[in-house]
Amino acid sequence: MSHSSSHRIRSIDYLRGLTICFMIIVSMPGNYETTFAALKHAVWHGFTPTDLVFPGFIFVSGSALYIGSKKKQPCGQDFLLKTFKRASVIFLLGVGLYWFPFFRITDGSLHLSTFTNIRIMGVLQRIAICYFLTSILIRYISATRLVWLSAILLLSYWSLLYMLPHGNDPLAIRENAVLNMDLAILGPNHLYQGEGFPFDPEGLLSTLPAIVNCIAGYLSLKFLGDRQYSLESILQVLLAGCTLLFLAYMWSYILPFNKKLWTSSFALLTISLDLVILAALVYFLETRKMNLGSDFFAVFGKNPLLIYLFFEMTGTVLYLTPVKNSNAYRWTYDTFFSRIGGYAGSLFFAISFMLICWLVAKFLDRRKIYLRV
Repeated sequence: MSHSSSHRIRSIDYLRGLTICFMIIVSMPGNYETTFAALKHAVWHGFTPTDLVFPGFIFVSGSALYIGSKKKQPCGQDFLLKTFKRASVIFLLGVGLYWFPFFRITDGSLHLSTFTNIRIMGVLQRIAICYFLTSILIRYISATRLVWLSAILLLSYWSLLYMLPHGNDPLAIRENAVLNMDLAILGPNHLYQGEGFPFDPEGLLSTLPAIVNCIAGYLSLKFLGDRQYSLESILQVLLAGCTLLFLAYMWSYILPFNKKLWTSSFALLTISLDLVILAALVYFLETRKMNLGSDFFAVFGKNPLLIYLFFEMTGTVLYLTPVKNSNAYRWTYDTFFSRIGGYAGSLFFAISFMLICWLVAKFLDRRKIYLRV
């Protein structure tokens, strides 16, 4: 836990805070059945605005690596140990979230949860892996070679989806190589069960293209920062985003957008959109010195890990707390928000939960309390 914040870039705090804000809203609907389509993930192939949230988080994690690279860094083995330690802490926090609250009530009795059915991969776990590998790559490989490596990773993952063991359809939800690898290495009990069967949308193999999202975040901010956020550099990043957007849609005719498989076309699509968003934010916030509500979003952006942990743990407690033959989460929605109306009520519930998280973040920010690992 830290009681001070380091040098910050407004546009990165804004993008990180905006991502967290949207993440909470889409993750905590009052009633999933009456949630607007744009606030749901694509069922399988396809893309919705919600599908940009997690890639955006990884992208901005890469951008933060550029900020960190401007500070004095340890060398050699010390650098590797520090990077591994930070990644391990983030990974274990992610596992701990799925283990939390470490007990279950069965037939009126309290039982400690075992590790037997705990999900191993997840959001923080993927971020930890991407952070660790990207940190090492940017330390020892030039920017130009990182671009070529990113292209190789995306093309290699595309090939692996078809080369590694799979069923008749390599892109089918029950037959793909991502699932087969996770089953073989992690086992069905340690995978996400929300699809109605074991399948992890943050699987081991599908983390490979996500690393490119992290590299892209680093390279884009490095390009802008090294050029002092000049108008020319902003336009170049914007042009790169538009070009990659065109290439992503062309690629999608052969390899569909798919967040749960994190297909290479999906990685390219989300990178292109993040480049456009970053270019716009840098122009308005860094060059034009406009506000755009940055004070609101920066509150989230300054303390992302702590707020993510609070949001996840609070949601878990609400789901597990019994209230009148239901749980506290459902009871709160039915009692206060369902009366507003189906879709509107669900949205207001999500926004209300997000604002509660914001108040917590604001309280911590005023006291300069930030979680650093």
